[in-house]
Amino acid sequence: MGYVVLFDSKKVNMMTNIPRPEHPRPQWKRDAWQNLNGTWQFEIDNGRSGLSRGLASADTRLNGGITVPFCPQSKLSGVGYKDFLYGVWYKREVEIQKERLDGRVFLHIGAADYACTAFINGVSAGTHRGGYVSFSFEITHLLHGGTNVITLYCEDDERDRMIPRGKQSEEYHSHGCDYTRTTGIWQTVWLEFTPKEYLSGVRFYPDPHAGTLTLQGTANGNADLHVTAFYEGREVGNAHAQNVCGAFTLAVDLAETHLWEVGNGRLYDLKLTYGEDEVQSYFALRSIAFDGDRFLLNGKSVFQRLVLDQGFYPDGIYTAPTDEALHGDILLSMAMGFNGARLHEKVFEERFLYHCDREGYLVWGEFPNWGLDHSRPEIVYGILPEWIEEVNRDFNHPSIIGWCPFNETWDQGGRKQHDPLLALVYRVTKAIDPTRPCIDTSGNYHVETDVFDLHDYEPNPDVLRAHFEPFAQGGAPEDRFASRQPFMYGKPVFVSEYGGIGWSVQNGWSYGNAPKTEEEFLTRFAGLADVLLDHPRLFGFCYTQLTDIEQEQNGLYSYDRVPKFDPSVIRAILSRKAKIEE
Repeated sequence: MGYVVLFDSKKVNMMTNIPRPEHPRPQWKRDAWQNLNGTWQFEIDNGRSGLSRGLASADTRLNGGITVPFCPQSKLSGVGYKDFLYGVWYKREVEIQKERLDGRVFLHIGAADYACTAFINGVSAGTHRGGYVSFSFEITHLLHGGTNVITLYCEDDERDRMIPRGKQSEEYHSHGCDYTRTTGIWQTVWLEFTPKEYLSGVRFYPDPHAGTLTLQGTANGNADLHVTAFYEGREVGNAHAQNVCGAFTLAVDLAETHLWEVGNGRLYDLKLTYGEDEVQSYFALRSIAFDGDRFLLNGKSVFQRLVLDQGFYPDGIYTAPTDEALHGDILLSMAMGFNGARLHEKVFEERFLYHCDREGYLVWGEFPNWGLDHSRPEIVYGILPEWIEEVNRDFNHPSIIGWCPFNETWDQGGRKQHDPLLALVYRVTKAIDPTRPCIDTSGNYHVETDVFDLHDYEPNPDVLRAHFEPFAQGGAPEDRFASRQPFMYGKPVFVSEYGGIGWSVQNGWSYGNAPKTEEEFLTRFAGLADVLLDHPRLFGFCYTQLTDIEQEQNGLYSYDRVPKFDPSVIRAILSRKAKIEE
């Protein structure tokens, strides 16, 4: 039997007040869509016997309720079940107008951890494996006009070494760097309605120097394609092609050039019309490159002042309670002088990237590789399929300025990482997206990479300076893993984790010894930042971290997003020109 879930309706938004009502894909938006967030039937199935017990049947009612898109571990779900969950079921009715079936209907799920099977009116529509990326099923053939039943079944196991868990705890309690688990649906569920002939996807290749946008995509059907670009409501370019079928390439010359820069997104709007199909999108003009040690944005040296953002929320765990909360984290970071973030051990939802695009906020896209046993070659099946989906999904976001599929690939049971695994994932990443740099594994242990990054939590500024002084003189920086990852001369260098200074640590932990006074904290913070800003060859840093998360209390903000220090003081420390920007 499944567990009985007590459902507190006072804690949830009912169907008349849909949670997270905004369109989940601002960069690929059709007007014909239906948000399915809100109250669903729900049942825990830790025995994974639900299919045998008929829970997929359209006539079977589940024994509890939940508010989607919040995971059952969260307060906002109305469930708040914190123990391990190995199987969970969701069900709801949806009214479909008969004329909708003249076109195509897609069921979209922003993310569901880990393996998700969809049933429409009791019939399987398909299964997706991967707990972090968006996926969809065409369900037109399974629908009928009137009332239809959608059932979703998710399986997960944070202790399975073939399943990436990121920072979800594999122990009963949260501990160390691992926090409350997320099982099942944790992003928006929605229906999308398209004509029979429709655009399935397009990649954008902007060229700020030539003032052009090249589009490469695929279309299902045979129809004329029209593309129109706008800037602040003004039409600034258009192009069209006749009888487009399958793959296509189209170039748009732009009458105005507005560059995407740090702190100013300057996005162009884009309308794509393919027969009766119309998609609203956007793009930006920006270029990224490395010139020796320097990271160049539109040909200018920019020091990456990044913060570690892990994307956890007290009430929603992996899911922000509102779209404003997503945007708010970016604004909190910028208020303290950061110009971007490592989106750490998690694939962030597309609306977060949309806000990064709008704000001119630099981010590194990562994968939640923790939980995988990197010493096993077959673990490639636990990362590569979903990583490919992530890179393809987020390719068009101008805010993403680099990829990092692995982070700290520690030994497992005394076994070292399987180096060909990291090399393969790096090479596939570069084959899919040659426009961005890729770090094979952040911190340790590098195999094949575009950037040699280091994690250094040394709390003493003088000692930290000594670590990187040899690099300033043309040698190698001090690296505690030098025997495993010999320094790669000629690669740009990035201190991608440092700091982690605790403040107001209560029943938790931080890196090193926490300062005893606010003055001591700010002195240490400024000293560490000065070492990295003043280094002539470092192109950036990433401070740990933006907010506290449960027991890890080294954030510049509390878990509830309350600043621990005057943001203007932190901003003054971080915002001065770096040596490499001169």
